[in-house]
Amino acid sequence: MPLPEVDAVVIGAGAAGPIVAKELAFAGWRVVLLEKGRWNTPADCRKDDLRNQRNPTLGYPFGPEEEGNPRVFVDLNGRERIVKPSQPGYNNNAFCVGGGTLSYGAMAWRYHPNDFRMRSTYAAKVPRAFENSTLEDWPISYDDLEPYYEKAEWEIGVSGDVSGDPFQGPRRRPLPMPPLPPTREHEILEKGARRLGLHPFSIPMLRNSVPYNGRPACMRCRWCVGFACEVDAKNGTQNTVIPAALATGNLELRTQCAVREILLNDRGNATGVAYFDRDGRLWEQPARYVVVSCGAIESARLLLNSRSRLYPQGLGNRHDWVGRNLQGHTYTGANGLFEEIVYDDLGPGASIAICDYVHGNPGLAGGAMLANEFIRLPYQFVSGIRDPEAPRWGRAHKEFVRRAYRRIIPVQGPTQEIPVFDSRVTLDPRVRDRFGIPVARISGYRHPHTIEISEYTAQRAADWLRASGAVKVWLRRAGRGVSGGQHQAGTCRMGNDPKTSVVDAWCRVHDTDNVYVVDASVHVTNGAYNPVLTIMAIAYRAGQRLAKEGRRA
Repeated sequence: MPLPEVDAVVIGAGAAGPIVAKELAFAGWRVVLLEKGRWNTPADCRKDDLRNQRNPTLGYPFGPEEEGNPRVFVDLNGRERIVKPSQPGYNNNAFCVGGGTLSYGAMAWRYHPNDFRMRSTYAAKVPRAFENSTLEDWPISYDDLEPYYEKAEWEIGVSGDVSGDPFQGPRRRPLPMPPLPPTREHEILEKGARRLGLHPFSIPMLRNSVPYNGRPACMRCRWCVGFACEVDAKNGTQNTVIPAALATGNLELRTQCAVREILLNDRGNATGVAYFDRDGRLWEQPARYVVVSCGAIESARLLLNSRSRLYPQGLGNRHDWVGRNLQGHTYTGANGLFEEIVYDDLGPGASIAICDYVHGNPGLAGGAMLANEFIRLPYQFVSGIRDPEAPRWGRAHKEFVRRAYRRIIPVQGPTQEIPVFDSRVTLDPRVRDRFGIPVARISGYRHPHTIEISEYTAQRAADWLRASGAVKVWLRRAGRGVSGGQHQAGTCRMGNDPKTSVVDAWCRVHDTDNVYVVDASVHVTNGAYNPVLTIMAIAYRAGQRLAKEGRRA
């Protein structure tokens, strides 16, 4: 059933799509924003430790629904299994208005300038990182994104103090809000870092430390990662750009809408999208432009499902690059047990970081930011933080948890992953979702050099904990399987050459005039930091360009 034509339809209301929609709406465009999930509130995600932490998936409490939304996961031995959203291997990021920005920890990092120049920086120094990898430079630089990093920091709202980081790229303005006061963990780790000659500082956070843009400051509860903020102090697209865009009268937000395909004409350009509403009715939304912002797995899936005579293998997939180079972040580090109590129950927990090991590590192509972690709720502590030598059940187990829960500090960080061509998203030939659409099939592996980098940074985390007074330290090491969790990226790579990339430097699909992919799919590499601020900066850049250069009715 066709609907009236609009200037643009944006698919996905996560970290990127609403920013593009807002830029277009402010320029007078008529925009429809389609979101597969609901518009949730904190009341939809109770402070229930078991519900939210029994699975490591950050966004699971906010969708997709358990039934009717499977994926297929293929392990390193070629064995495949159907996985549900709550199961390992699904690689979920929340399906809801705001996406992961509703429930994330909200670290707001700018990528390092070298993160955009990995081949130029390391090809001669670390040639093994380029063996069987697709490690490349981005077609844009840190300087190209710097004004948009600043725009995201001030418009969405970032707190913190990065003045103590000597390794960051240049910036024109400081962050708009100060950091939250330090926790006990922060004070302990700061002393240890300085003993080692490192450079600790307060983590930048998309979180109000003071009242900002009409919303209050963080109340410092322990329920942060995996939960919506009940006082609305955690800043995401759901409480910033979406309300602003709706207020123009130019944006219509439609929730619980699953897009089946991008509709294409005989010239290869998009004419709109076909989607199912919450009642399973099929609609056609004509549009002059289509913007895909579904996350790296679902954006690749949608392009692959959008086939025509000109694109028999899927839109943008003429050279078999859609779905390739799937990356996430290999999180490694260490846990330290202290004699004294280090837990003070002040959220969000994570507050102090070092960037000494992001680049310049001997013999390695990259590294990782290292930081302390968000508050570990009891179930999460037992399943992932505990001493591996401690008893796992019975009275001895309970005694260990009582003694150690408030005495352990984790330090970890996101390893700069080395992308590989065969870590990928394809369409499963047999399994379909509840609307009959072929589902994502995820397969691949971590490059051996990613494991090397993560082992090095895990050892550095252990050094930091020992210098801070830990009496026992154990490492968190990486596995070899494909990575693509809540930091999924890379499947619609940005580049200047259509033969080795999917979109151009402005996020337009090479093969067509009016389809854009704007999310972490376009990342050439995924940096050594949480990627959300980079996703937002790219969205501001692409949205402003489209609003200026595009055609509207």
